[in-house]
This record gives sequence, C-alpha cells and structure tokens, in this order.
Amino acid sequence: MSDYLVIVESPAKAKTIERYLGKKYKVKASMGHLIDLPKSQMGVDVKHNYQPKYITIRGKGPVLKELKTAAKKAKKVYLAADPDREGEAIAWHLAHSLDVDINSECRVVFNEITKDAITESFKNPRPINMGLVDAQQARRVLDRLVGYNISPLLWKKIKKGLSAGRVQSIAVRLIIDREKEIKDFEPEEYWTISGEFLKGNETFEASFFGIGNEKVELKSEEDVKNVLAKMKGKNFTVESVTKKERKRNPAVPFITSSLQQEAARKLNFRAKKTMMLAQQLYEGIELGKEGTVGLITYMRTDSTRISEVAQNEASEYILSTFGEAYLQTEKRKEKKQTNAQDAHEAIRPTSTLREPNSLKEFLSRDQLRLYKLIWERFVASQMASAVMDTMSVDLKNGEVIFRATGSKVKFPGFMKVYVEGTDDQSEEREKMLPDLENKDKVLKKDIEPKQHFTQPPPRYTEARLVKTLEELGIGRPSTYAPTLDTIQKRGYVALDNKRFIPTELGEIVHEMIEEFFPEIINIDFTAMMEQNLDNIEEGKVNWLKIIDEFYRDFEKSLEKAEVEMEHVEIKDEPAGEDCEQCHSPMVFKMGRYGKFMACSNFPDCRNTKPIVKDIGVKCPNCKEGNIIERKSKKRRIFYGCDRFPACEFISWDKPLPRNCPKCDSLLVEKKLKKGVQVQCISCDYKEEQQK
Repeated sequence: MSDYLVIVESPAKAKTIERYLGKKYKVKASMGHLIDLPKSQMGVDVKHNYQPKYITIRGKGPVLKELKTAAKKAKKVYLAADPDREGEAIAWHLAHSLDVDINSECRVVFNEITKDAITESFKNPRPINMGLVDAQQARRVLDRLVGYNISPLLWKKIKKGLSAGRVQSIAVRLIIDREKEIKDFEPEEYWTISGEFLKGNETFEASFFGIGNEKVELKSEEDVKNVLAKMKGKNFTVESVTKKERKRNPAVPFITSSLQQEAARKLNFRAKKTMMLAQQLYEGIELGKEGTVGLITYMRTDSTRISEVAQNEASEYILSTFGEAYLQTEKRKEKKQTNAQDAHEAIRPTSTLREPNSLKEFLSRDQLRLYKLIWERFVASQMASAVMDTMSVDLKNGEVIFRATGSKVKFPGFMKVYVEGTDDQSEEREKMLPDLENKDKVLKKDIEPKQHFTQPPPRYTEARLVKTLEELGIGRPSTYAPTLDTIQKRGYVALDNKRFIPTELGEIVHEMIEEFFPEIINIDFTAMMEQNLDNIEEGKVNWLKIIDEFYRDFEKSLEKAEVEMEHVEIKDEPAGEDCEQCHSPMVFKMGRYGKFMACSNFPDCRNTKPIVKDIGVKCPNCKEGNIIERKSKKRRIFYGCDRFPACEFISWDKPLPRNCPKCDSLLVEKKLKKGVQVQCISCDYKEEQQK
C-alpha cells in the first residue's frame, strides 16, 4: 500500500511524477474533469440562488470509483491538477468526492514537470483556493446562462445547431465589423517619388521628402509634376548627415496569446494545433534513458515573469555558447498587461541546456518546431540588446529634398538566436549607404514617380484576432483556441486565404444578438465581466452577486426576444447547374470548411461536389482543358487541369494568363515570405518582386 495518493489530470504526467516522487507515492490521473454541469440541461437553478447542479460526467464513473478506493487506502491525498482556475475547480470537485478537507494542505501546484519543481511543490502544499474555484464556477454559470438560454432561441427562430457565447459572439462581431470597414472603405490616391543616386561607383536609393524643411505629401500627379519642375539638373548636394547608434531589445518570453500568434506567423500553425502540441511538450516526452520529461513550463499563462533559477541557467548557457558580450547586463523594464493575472511564469523551456537539436530523435517534426520556437524566444529574451548603426541623409536640389536612410547591425546580440516575426512578414534588413559627408555631390541616376492608393484594413488572421481579443481584455489564455474553433464549426465565419470572412449565417445571428442582447456583444461590457471574474478570484466580490446583477437584466431581454424575435428562413443559393445524378438543381451549402455544392433533392440524393474556380488560363500540358483552383485534403489551394484524370497537370503556384516573353512557357505567381514574384516554370525569367 502506498502512503500517499497524488491525483493529476493526465496519465502522461502521472507516469513522470511517480518516478520523481518515489515508492511511497502512487500517482493516478483523473483524465480532466470528473464532475461537471450536465450537457442535456442548463444545470443552474436560477430560482435557488443560481446553484449549479453538478453530476458525475457520463463514462467517468469507473475512474471516480477507482480514485475513491485508492484514497481510502492512502494516509494522505494530494490534488495536483493544473495550476489555473480550471485545475483548482477539478481539485475542489475531487476533494468533495473523496472526502478530503478543502482547508487541509492537500493542494499541490507546479509550473513545470521537472524533478526539482515537483519536489519543491510537495514541500509547500496549501489548502484549495476558493477564490480560484469561485471565479471558474462564476464563468461556468455565466456561460450556461447565456449559451443555454440564447442557443435554443436561435434554434427555434433560425436553425438547429447554432450557439451564442460571450467571447465567441465578440469574436464574430470583430470579424463582421472589419468586413464592413473593408466594404465601406474609399481608397485615396497618393504618390511617391523614388530616386536612384550615384556617389562615385556606389548606387543608393532615396525618396522625396519635402520642399525646404517641410515634409510634403503628394496627393496627385499634379503635385508630382510641381516637384519635378522645381528640380534643376542631375546634381544633388548632401544637405545633412545624421549618424546614430540605436539599441534594439529582444521580445519578452512567450505568453499563451503571443505563442499562438508567433506560431501562426512562423510555423503556419492554427491556434488549436499550437495548444495541442504545447500540452504534449508540457506533460512530457519520452527521452530515451532520461525517461519522460516535461520540456516546457505551463502553456496557459498571461505573465512574462521568469524564475531566478531559469534566468541563471540561461545566463550560464549564453556565456559558454556565445561569450560575455552577449549576456544581458542591465535589467529591462517589462510592461505588465493591465488585465494580466500573473499566476505563473512565462512559457519557457524547463532547461535551457536541452537544445532543440539534441531532441530531434525524440520529437515529431511539429513538436520540434514549436519547442525550437519557445527555446529560441526564451534564450533571446535573456541576451544582450542588438546595436544598430543608423544613417539618415538629406539630398538637396534647389528647394527639393530627398531623404535616404540606411542601417546595419553593429552588434547582433539576441538577433544571433531569434528575431520576432510580424503580421505582414516584413523583417528589418540591412540597407547600407555609401560614406557621405555634408556638401558632397551625388548624381541623379533615375527618378521614378509611382501612383498608389490607400488600402482597407486587413481581414483578421487567427494571430491578429487573438491579439485584438487580448488587447480588448476579452477572454483569457485558455479561451482563445476553443473560441476560434467554435465560430468556424458553427459556420459563422470561414477562412479564406488564412483570413476570416463572415458567412451569411454569421451575419444573421449577429444581427439577432445585437438587436435583443446588445450587452453580449458589447466589448466594454464583456471586458468588465472578465475583470469581475478576476475580482472574484482575488476575493474582492462574491460570485453570486456578479451573476445576479447580470441575470436580472438578461432575463428581461430573453422574455422580449421570445416574443419579438422573428423567424428567419435561410434559403439555399442556387448554384446555376443541375445534379448529374438526379437532374435536380444544385445549391450552395455552408459546411465546416466553407461553401460547397449539394443537390437540392437531399436526403433522397446525397450528391455533393466542391466549388471549382476557373482562373481563365488554358492548360499548358494538354492545351484543351482549363486551369481551375482546387483544394487539397489539408485545405491548401493548388491549381490543376479540369480534364483530370485525363490530364494530370498540377501547380502549387498560381498560373497567369500570359506567357513568358523569353521562352513562351507558362508564367506563375510564386508566393514568397515578403510578397509575390512572377516567374517562368521553364527558364530563369523573373519579374520584380511585389509586396
């Protein structure tokens, strides 16, 4: 018989922790929640002070029975669920089910699954934190009151299978509002004048800045002509040279939202995939003789804090690998988010000494890529700042001023390991200028005016949407990935070229909620509710008071909506062709992965087919078919002949309706990191890269 029983959430953790603790400890897994609200009903007794009706989750009875038997045999039970609100609630439910005193030192929490962290946590057990439990309980009850009241209404008035929720409704609103901005956007014309200049044999670029000492914006071709008319001859004089040294600091270690954003930018991972892989790295990976080891700290966090032990280990690694110059010498001020809970550390490797390359044989390709990203970001955050030499030069011709800027890395610092990505994929690159001094003469080689038009705001990518929700104080680290997954599964939004677009269904549901439940999609209201949950956690307010204040107004809205909300019939859009099997008209349907064509005679005829898009290019292979846009099983766009399988031509790059001027072969548009480039599939012909 074991002296102590330890209950964790997952079997992967149980195995590792049992090895660290020794023979006196038996570690078992609860497999997540065992007790929860029922799925078949709301499970909240509104008439009796909003009391939750908890039940044993279907199928979890045998697990609970096994834990009860083990608890009776043990001298002491330790509850070691995850270190967050959800984990605290699991521990609370287990304590009640296993007759463990919640005020006894029964709760053990750790931020990483390493021997030192586990051993230390068992030296400092604590009672169950009822602030955390109440905050989780309040969120759960609140979401039930919203979801289980509005969803049946949407089923009745629109169609079955719909849902509404506080965070998901805000996410849909943001996507719809952005689409409206794009539709209402009126582009404005503006011009730029770029120039190529010579200093001796060296060529460099400069752009028009202004007239005299004033910056001038070029809004029309007439403005450009006026500037060009003021220029006399090909000679420009260097008016001023400004040289500076600029420091560039590394990005702070990852929190949940920044990990999801950077994994989307650099690894092309969806938020759901990122969190799944991070969970695996946290819970532990089998590393041969080392056994199962947790490779990263807990992945649901909004804090950038790093323990002193981790900082010291990183410093030793940086010193031995890169040298003293690369060590961070001064403490940087960290901006703490106003709504951050700061419950545990940032996401970092459990040991800096465990380099990504040393784990290649133990990790899957995607696990390794995510671990490498986390490891590099953390190590870089502990390194010295990069030092950039910057140079700004003003060139004068009469009253006309052109300005050239350049920079080069004087000392790479953290950039030797990692540079943070951006949403537009543009990264700082070196742009050198020749040695220039005041009064130097330079020769104008070429002047090129260009017309531009302002662009509408971009549609949300997953990374941008997560960032926006975080900035607005909507949701918490654990909610982002499931929220994005839900709004797609419900058919409220679809992904087009990795960007969210609202569907007709999404817009209809949004309009209904906006009319009858405006507080649900009110950003300030939802952010305030998140703050209230934080206040509950800190013991500043009773959770029942918050729920009651919300429900009293919400109930009135429900009663009004039940009477006044109109029935909406969503008609299928005709596809303009007949079913080849039963000759009934085909219609467009919305599925999980976007629109597709289906027979209107469903369920008698179940014929479906994808929507194909003719791009107006003849097949270069068979010369008979047309090239159409297709999607692979992984939803990646490619291009193929519509005569497939008779013609097997395919291309991942988009073919263009013009041929190569050099060899008359097919031209394609190849996507690069910083834009697109037109190039020939047969010869070396390329056109200038476009952003």
